Amino acid sequence: MNVSRFSASRAVLAGGIALSSVVLLSGTAFAHVSVQPQGEAAKGGYATVNIKVPNERDNASTVKLEVSFPLDHPLASVMPQPIPGWKAEVTKSKLSKPLQLHGKTINEAVSKVTWTADGSKIGPGQFQQFPLSLGQLPEDADQLVLKAVQTYDNKEVVRWIEEQKEGAEEPQNPAPVLKLSAASADHHGGGAAPSASASADEKAGHDAKSGHDADAKKETAAADSSDTTARILGVIGILVGVAGVAFGVLAGRRRSA
Repeated sequence: MNVSRFSASRAVLAGGIALSSVVLLSGTAFAHVSVQPQGEAAKGGYATVNIKVPNERDNASTVKLEVSFPLDHPLASVMPQPIPGWKAEVTKSKLSKPLQLHGKTINEAVSKVTWTADGSKIGPGQFQQFPLSLGQLPEDADQLVLKAVQTYDNKEVVRWIEEQKEGAEEPQNPAPVLKLSAASADHHGGGAAPSASASADEKAGHDAKSGHDADAKKETAAADSSDTTARILGVIGILVGVAGVAFGVLAGRRRSA
């Protein structure tokens, strides 16, 4: 066998194995239950989020999902969006410390939402999104950990409840985490200082306006200068013309004499 062909075959085989490993590992890494905000999830405000549930099994379908909400940062309002083929149940729990929201005292908060298949399921190679409206988001937290439990029709249960520890590798079954952004001025929880991006945009607009004004002044000055130059040149041209005519007249008189 030709040595170069053998080397090429080995390279192709090694590349195929490496690519397969990447694909398999990528599939595993991205096949977790996760929570994704639609737009912004700002502290002190309200947000719409999707609980994204992929089916990880080739021989079973997902028929139930339970998502728990932390009571140390309770949410007074958690509303699921109706999904055809799924039944949603909201569970509330008593709070040890009542919430004050819009002048009202809230003694209980949503602790869990359960979706159960009712004519539908998440089959192999498929995923389903479960939309939720959340609020009021806490102002004293950077994230919310929403632990989830996924149940298959073969009775297998996968618990997505492991919290990510700083500096450690991602756990095998990580809990979904909702990252909260900085409070904005227009959230329902009250006023807030303008965001850094808004201040930057305002400054950029002011700088742009100042630059525009400066350019306009330069253009005006340049135009005035050009106009003055043109007038001077015009006067000089007239004088030169008059001098030329006078010279011609004098020259004609001399010839006549």
